[in-house]
Amino acid sequence: MSREKEEAMAAIQHETTIAEAADRLSRELPGHRVEILQGRLTVTPPADGAHAESLTWLIEECFAAGARQAGLKYLQAIGVWLTSGPNDFAIPDLALVESDYRDAHVERNCFAPHVFRLVVEITSSNWSDDLGTKVDSYAQAGIPVYLIADRRHDEVVLYTDPRSGEYRSRKPFKRGMSVLLPESIGITLELSVDRLLDGDED
Repeated sequence: MSREKEEAMAAIQHETTIAEAADRLSRELPGHRVEILQGRLTVTPPADGAHAESLTWLIEECFAAGARQAGLKYLQAIGVWLTSGPNDFAIPDLALVESDYRDAHVERNCFAPHVFRLVVEITSSNWSDDLGTKVDSYAQAGIPVYLIADRRHDEVVLYTDPRSGEYRSRKPFKRGMSVLLPESIGITLELSVDRLLDGDED
């Protein structure tokens, strides 16, 4: 993030609450993802083409696996209200949610974590949040499955079994492998590590 943006964010935070600052930045920086993670305001610029291709491919895979027939929806950039702080929320790249998720609206276009079966992050410039802060925050919120396409370290990591505020299982997957997601998400989904990292090859 540029020094000018950091200074603007600092000025906004000084004058308003962090929640108000998040709302203001969302309006002033269209295309950026604004989140509050463990009481810290974060802003992520738009992602690259490979990132978008990976998400499109994931949506197609969810469709082919019959997510809608299973009573699920697969949504990009839907907010999850977190339990790690009074104003905390994250906007994962992709989420698999219960079809009645709208009944669990909290605020700021965010929804209660219990309607989320799976969240997916594909790392960009905010990779340290995806690999650190969000692991803790999603585990504390009880998100059952967290999948990270870690382009920084060229691997995919699957977190499952959140208990007592942490994931009990962490499984890394290298190129050439595939990731079979737990049946608990409600559909059978086996994903290529290479396509998660690189995007759609077609």
